[in-house]
Amino acid sequence: MDPLRFGLIFERFLNPERVSMPDFDVDFCQDRRDEVIKYVQRKYGQDRVAHIITFGKLQARAVLRDVGRVLQIPYPVVDRICKMVPNNPASPVTLEQALEMEPAMRQAAEEDEAIAKMIEFGKKLEGLYRHASTHAAGVVISDRPLTNLVPLFKDESSSLPATQFNMKYVELAGLVKFDFLGLKTLSIIEHCCQIIRKELPDFKIQNIALDDVKTLELLCNVNVVGVFQLESAGMRDVLRKLRPDRFEDLIALVSLYRPGPMDDIPRYLACKHGLEKVIFADPTLEPVLAPTYGVMVYQEQVMQIAQILGGYTLGAADMLRRAMGKKIKSEMDDQREKFVSGAIAKKVNEKIANIIFDQMAKFSGYGFNKSHAAPYALLAYQTAYLKANHPVAFFAASMTADMQNTDKINGYIQDISRMGHTLLPPDINHSFANFTAEGNAVRFGLGAIKNAGVQVIEAITEVRGSKPFSSMADFIERVDAKHLNKRLLENLIGSGAFDCLESNRRALFEAIEHISYIASKKNKGQSLQRTMFGESQSTAVNFKLPVVPRWHNLTSLQKEFDALGFFLSDHPLNAYKEQLQQLQVIPSTMFASSTTNTIRTAGVVLNITVRTGKKGQKYAFLGLSDQQGNFEITLFSEIYTKSIDLLKEGELLAVDVTVKKEEEQIRLTANNIYKLDDLQPFTKITLKISQNTIVKGLLDEIKSLPAGKCEVYLEISKEILGAITTISLGKKAINTHIYQQLTAWSM
Repeated sequence: MDPLRFGLIFERFLNPERVSMPDFDVDFCQDRRDEVIKYVQRKYGQDRVAHIITFGKLQARAVLRDVGRVLQIPYPVVDRICKMVPNNPASPVTLEQALEMEPAMRQAAEEDEAIAKMIEFGKKLEGLYRHASTHAAGVVISDRPLTNLVPLFKDESSSLPATQFNMKYVELAGLVKFDFLGLKTLSIIEHCCQIIRKELPDFKIQNIALDDVKTLELLCNVNVVGVFQLESAGMRDVLRKLRPDRFEDLIALVSLYRPGPMDDIPRYLACKHGLEKVIFADPTLEPVLAPTYGVMVYQEQVMQIAQILGGYTLGAADMLRRAMGKKIKSEMDDQREKFVSGAIAKKVNEKIANIIFDQMAKFSGYGFNKSHAAPYALLAYQTAYLKANHPVAFFAASMTADMQNTDKINGYIQDISRMGHTLLPPDINHSFANFTAEGNAVRFGLGAIKNAGVQVIEAITEVRGSKPFSSMADFIERVDAKHLNKRLLENLIGSGAFDCLESNRRALFEAIEHISYIASKKNKGQSLQRTMFGESQSTAVNFKLPVVPRWHNLTSLQKEFDALGFFLSDHPLNAYKEQLQQLQVIPSTMFASSTTNTIRTAGVVLNITVRTGKKGQKYAFLGLSDQQGNFEITLFSEIYTKSIDLLKEGELLAVDVTVKKEEEQIRLTANNIYKLDDLQPFTKITLKISQNTIVKGLLDEIKSLPAGKCEVYLEISKEILGAITTISLGKKAINTHIYQQLTAWSM
């Protein structure tokens, strides 16, 4: 970035008056981070570059597992006790705290002497170092062989040695610490640019204009799914109010949206939109604070004010900034005297100088480094630019980066639809492992299908080459049997990837064992049959599908959900349209405009996240999906405990919720949860039959149903019995799912 244009002061990083070396935190493309480490090894020498060691401690769960193994307590017992320890990575729970929070854990210890012994030994060992590993990103580079300065440790999993001192002590030993971080966003931008360059060979992200109209419109419309740093609900809320019209607004946003500076967001917004007058404590501050409407936003501004008003050098100003951050009274008193004296010498009123110093001191405790904020704002702008100007390439690259995150992929699918673009389904003849741009549409990547490893998919697409598979027999013939395991085939079929070859997914599903058998037999035959030139002779595959009716829509969608983690071709709630209207169910897009505090909504369970409160009570966040998108409902302890049997992925639920609107956010809290099928039982159905061959199968299906309130009638056409005949089959328990099955039989 241009340091002159954006006011990025080098002395904030390094200057002659600085007493300690700076941290070097550098973000690299995630896919090529290893190349950077290999480069510094070549550049500075193998014996001068090393990782930094870290020491893993025995925390509550780990110590129980280790002690349980030594005491030879059965693994299922140890695992059950370990799972009672609340999992909180940000603030790990000790065994003592776990016993206070979990009555079941205390009870288990009281009832079983072996468990009590395990917990007692665990308490004594808890907190000790367990093992050595290497810091995720930390690297040291020396100007001489590292063995002259620190002892080294060899990690067998890495070609690079590690220091035996951790990151705190390597700096005291005089070494410079570098963090070589892999940033996914840089990989997304590079992948997106590669896609764009297929159409525009000269495209370079470095050359885009920083005042692009489409990009600023996209940001003002808060269309920021996938935009770096701006996706969170809080960021979107501020962005909506900010209405950025220049790149500098993004730098300010990245800096302001943090604990502390957040207090100044209302003033920044009011001054930007002319609702409040911009005020400067002294006219000389205008050049420094005018770009941020009189609000101190960056640490660099503190340094500039010290330089302009206090007569500091920029090196000394950086020392002032550090002193303010530490808030050591004696040091602050010395700095105040120096600053005020310098300001008075420049004809600034002493009272004003003290007020400005107090403002700087308050701000410096949490102020942000503009030299950090500006590049991050640039990445936010670049991702927004790509989304606004090259949306198909942007979505293909973003979805590839989050291929294993079903929630993220589902979010992108919703966003593609909102923006009016097309997502093409997975297709064995057109898809690749990654998501790709296909004309003006995004083609689903086969690597995002569960149990479909990228390497296996790449092997299949390499065999396909430029010659599409013509049939399932051709697919089995050409693809190596070692790639055709049962789980992969199940999920490829369930996702619809084979629909281009055979549209009856059920028939393919029931033929999986047959496919595996033929493929393995074919491979054995090929390995035995060699021509005199050593080439394999292909054996013709004789493959026939079983003749079975198609799955009804709900079963097909459930298989799709199992394969992908979301619904792609349709949504199960579409089969319930009439019932949802009768039940007055509110779709997720209408939550914000609801005129009542309590509503009924419905959806398919995507995920359940269970948490433990301070008093040990369990509560949960329930992720649901309806036709309009995904949403989350909070389940407090009582409703969670009462409804636990219903909380299964893929279950269709109706939920009575309380809606709470907090500024731009909607919070939903569950009052009651029902199985959707149980809410609207049918009272009467008539099944019309026109083919004699399906009567027996349908009758067997109905006989297997339990008794219920719905009267079932069979209407047989005159082609079968010579006259239309209606037969009563009694009263059965029929819900929408079963109704779909029965109507599929009678079609």
